[in-house]
Amino acid sequence: MILQSRFSRRRKILWAVMLVFLCWLGYSRYVGLAIAAGVQLQDMDWNGDGTVSRQEIMQAFYAVAVTRSQDNQRQCVTYYWRRSGEQIRVDCRTVFKTDSSH
Repeated sequence: MILQSRFSRRRKILWAVMLVFLCWLGYSRYVGLAIAAGVQLQDMDWNGDGTVSRQEIMQAFYAVAVTRSQDNQRQCVTYYWRRSGEQIRVDCRTVFKTDSSH
């Protein structure tokens, strides 16, 4: 009688794919990739032409990183190219917090 593995080949491949995906997701979150930073599709216009192309969406997976900063009530999101560090754009907004203790 031949001993069989606990998991079939198909199940092993599925686990390997899931592991690779989770590792990539952790890496993308660690380096601040745009796709893992919660960037909306309409904000992925990296070249500023007013439309979002497939290429720009794909660049969010590997080429564009995001940093967030806050200075008092001003919150800014900086988009930059990972390879060169060149800044693409900065989106800032002022957030007014209401005092809910009254």
